This record gives sequence, C-alpha cells and structure tokens, in this order.
Amino acid sequence: MVIRPRIKGFICASAHPIGCQANVREQIEYVTSSGRISGSAKRVLVIGASTGYGLASRITAAFGCGAKTIGVFYERPASGNRTASAGWYNSTAFQDSADEAGLYSKNINGDAFSDAVKKAAIRLIEADLGSVDLVVYSLASPRRLHPDTGALHSSSLKPIGKPLTQTGIDTDREVVKQFTLEPATQKEIDDTVAVMGGDDWERWIRALSAAGVLADDCKTTAYTYIGENVTREIYWNGTIGAAKKDLDRTVETLRREGFDATVSVLKAVVTQSSAAIPAMPLYLALLFSTMKREGSHEGCIQQIYRLFRECLFNDRPRRDSEERNRVDEREVSPVIQNQVEELWPQVTTENLKVISDFIGFQTEFLKLFGFGIKTVDYDADVDAETQINCLINLV
Repeated sequence: MVIRPRIKGFICASAHPIGCQANVREQIEYVTSSGRISGSAKRVLVIGASTGYGLASRITAAFGCGAKTIGVFYERPASGNRTASAGWYNSTAFQDSADEAGLYSKNINGDAFSDAVKKAAIRLIEADLGSVDLVVYSLASPRRLHPDTGALHSSSLKPIGKPLTQTGIDTDREVVKQFTLEPATQKEIDDTVAVMGGDDWERWIRALSAAGVLADDCKTTAYTYIGENVTREIYWNGTIGAAKKDLDRTVETLRREGFDATVSVLKAVVTQSSAAIPAMPLYLALLFSTMKREGSHEGCIQQIYRLFRECLFNDRPRRDSEERNRVDEREVSPVIQNQVEELWPQVTTENLKVISDFIGFQTEFLKLFGFGIKTVDYDADVDAETQINCLINLV
C-alpha cells in the first residue's frame, strides 16, 4: 500500500514503516559516530522504549554503551488498511538493527502500568540477564488503569488556580491565535499525577528490587521538563508540572531506601504530547529558530547521548541544586530565552514562517511518524505489516 500522513491537530493516524526505519537508523548512526560511552551500563531496561526520549535511550544504551536491552512499550501492529503505530515500526527497526549488530535485545508489548507486564519483565531479566544495571523510566501515556483500585485515570493539560490565556498556533490552519484554558479541578490534578507522576516508577523499582533483579550498582532515572518563563504557567505550574514535581518526591523516597535514583531534565522537543499543549508548537518553532542560529539545537538522540555521557556515567555529573541531572542548559540559557521572549509578541499568522521555524516544527512532527524524510520514496508501494522479533506480546 502507498501510505500518506493523515493528520488532524496533534494526532497522526498513520505511520510509514520505511520512514520510521530511516529515522531509527539515523539516530543509531549519530550514536555510533559519536563514540562509545565508557563506564556505562551493560544490562538496561527501558520502560517506554518505542518513541521519543525512550527510544533514544534504548538506542544510546545499545549502540553507545554496547548494552543488552529490554524494551517495554504499548504499540499496535498493522491491521487491514490501518498501519501500525509509529512506535511499532520504530521497535521493529530497532530490533532489526540490534540483530544485525549482534546485540541482545528483547521486547515486551503491553500496559507498563500493569502488574502482568512487570512480572513478565522480571521473568525475562531472570532468564536472560540475571540483573539490570540501568532502569530508564520514560513512559508517556494519556491514561492509566490503576492496578490496585481498577480506577481509570486520565491526564489533563491545564493550568492550576486560574484561567490561562496564551498565544499559540492552530496547527491545522496554521493560524496564530489566543487560547484560553480553564483551570483544572482537584480531580484533574490528582488524575494527572496518577498517570504521569512517580507512583508507577516507584512500583517498578520496588518490584524489580523485591525480585532481586537490580544489580548492586543499578541506576534509575525518569525524565522531566521544567522550561522557563514562556512555558512555565501551562507546564511547570500546571497539571503536568504537578505530576513532574511528584517525580522529585519519588526520587527522595527511593534514595532514602538506598536506590541510586535521579530525575533528568531534558529540553523541549516535538512529541505528540508537546504538540497537544496550545502554546508549545509556537514556543518550539521560536526555540528551534533561535537555537539553530546559535548552533545549539538538539533533538532527542543528541540530548540522551549527552545525558548518558555527561551525567549518568560521569564522575562529575551536571546537576542542579535539587540534584536533578541537567542537559537542558542550552535551551534555558538567558541568551536563548531572551530571544524567544523578544520574538513571542511579534509573531502573527502572516510572519509565522519568517520569524519562527514553524516549518522545522512541522518537519519534526512528520518525522515522528516516518514521514518527510528525503531518502524515502513515499510513492512506493510498501508492506504495512511488520513483525517485531523477540517479542512478548501481552496485548
């Protein structure tokens, strides 16, 4: 079949297997050309391993550290005229590349919030690895079925305390407009923390520890975003921020119990989640144009490679006063943020593609789903059905 992008808002309902493969291999090439990371992990579990920062973490662990990896994700295969999800194609491509390189790699497809997936991961580690020395928690999900209560929690992208009006982009119509978001209820805040906070990460670490599959020197990290003034009200001071602050609470709890746990602060990049926040596409478009001019722009793979080399496996890791790993320092530098804040009120629908890198934002968004890659022939007939080797499917 010939596969085209089917986009509405921040949702793309199709994905391209050859494009996703090209995207994964481009990231692998970046890591292999950047050099081996010394003193790093050798047996790695990545929870949320199929897209974005989680995928970049697995690529960096495997091809930058030479690690054996187990990836946990929740993706769908192709069915009839519907393509597989981008994460399914990414995982197919990663596994194929790992097989070609002779690297151990196995996969679990299922709800990472569930006890069943945790037990499956433990059994696999026991059988194949004995233990893991790095656990990356990079789960991104809009909802969570709680394993104890059976309650379904859905996350919200809302401010807290008062309504918020901000300039943003209607990405379908490419129009700059004002968006007003009503404040979250306490239930919406609590639900967002339940989905995106630290509870499930903590459950993973406790389950792995109780099973005896964490190496004595095992590190674990979860990913967060803080940002600066332009994004602070909708992000750090909003419902998502409440969840991310809960990750800090989780770190304190895990450290008190003797675990080597950290939160790692990463820069803003294009993801389905970030595209859903009204102000973020405009912020990203301005950030990209500013950072590209300064020569400091990075995507997921560059960020994660630096995180591993400069923070996770470095005798002098870059950390802030809260002991978080920081590789967002280029984004939040005063030089970059002052330029973004200066440009923000100047953007109109008419000058959007001149004053910002909105085209770059669109390109990165398409790339998430395997589209817009120059080396791929999108007029060619392709097989949408792919198989992930070494897969335990619990869906």
